[in-house]
Amino acid sequence: VRHYHTLGLLPPVQRSEGNYRLYTQQDVQRLQRVIALKQQGFQLSHIRQLLDSHLQETIDPTLMAQLQQQYRSVIQQITRLRQTASALEGLLGQDRHCQITQAEALAQLKQLEVDAQEGLGKLDQLWINLDAETTTHPEAFQESLQRLLPDLSHYSEITVHLLHQLVLACGDVSLVNFVRLSRDAISAAWDALKFGCSVVTDVPAVAATLDHTRLAHLGCPVEALIDDPHITGASEAEQAFWDHHLWQKRLQQIPKGCVLVIGYAPSVLLTTCQLIEQQQIQPAFVIGMPIGFSHAPAAKRRLMETQIPYITIQGSLGGGLLAAMTLNALVETLIEKPDCHCYLTRP
Repeated sequence: VRHYHTLGLLPPVQRSEGNYRLYTQQDVQRLQRVIALKQQGFQLSHIRQLLDSHLQETIDPTLMAQLQQQYRSVIQQITRLRQTASALEGLLGQDRHCQITQAEALAQLKQLEVDAQEGLGKLDQLWINLDAETTTHPEAFQESLQRLLPDLSHYSEITVHLLHQLVLACGDVSLVNFVRLSRDAISAAWDALKFGCSVVTDVPAVAATLDHTRLAHLGCPVEALIDDPHITGASEAEQAFWDHHLWQKRLQQIPKGCVLVIGYAPSVLLTTCQLIEQQQIQPAFVIGMPIGFSHAPAAKRRLMETQIPYITIQGSLGGGLLAAMTLNALVETLIEKPDCHCYLTRP
């Protein structure tokens, strides 16, 4: 707190006769804002500017430039951490067939001298030796995931399978930290699929990635909301939904009890949430994983506030492949493990 006073984050306050600072409720609220913004990753200098300029109607271009610079710095840190993660994955992700080479690599790392160029060459050779082993056998994905994923024992067997499939679909182990599902998500999805519910996707590209063979076995018809085969990207889907009221009207007419799979257009998910709140539509379950950098995170937060069962990915992560893989994983476990009820006690 003294440091915050020195930086001007907290204004000067009166003192008691015993020289204790006397804070008002307003001072406490400001301190809470400082701590909250710091936890979000903002620098203290930026926090002061944010708090001191919150009443201004115009955006301070200097502050925005500084925030952009901080963002670039954060991205550089993420890049370095991703490089570290890749190195660790190269070691920890080795299956049992590679364990001999893995042990040799660890032994070389212990002796590695990187001050000289010769040492860097040894490091390169270490990875070449590891890579050579990959030509002798197919990769054991599940074995690698067991070493790389965090503890998932608090999840049900069905949810763990789903998380595994999502990681394998994007190759990013950190994704599991951003997946969010309502407590009744699995049961709601299974109940709807058992009775042959309609599956509605936002665009044809998502529909094409679904497991149509298993869905046909369950009697679940599939249709695309924005039924235009020329829509192949997120920006096209987003613009098409805004420009043509036909697609918005079709969203209002989706069957009650359907499963809605959104992997491209954030505005489709935003409108879905609005229609749910207004009780104009009532899907049984929503997979909301559109991509985007402003609308998509907002749409996902709004989805998590509805009463409809859902699975989503926080932030800008997502996409049609992940949305489709989510439904495919649920359909697969429903058919292959119909008597599994672990999801009733754990998410």
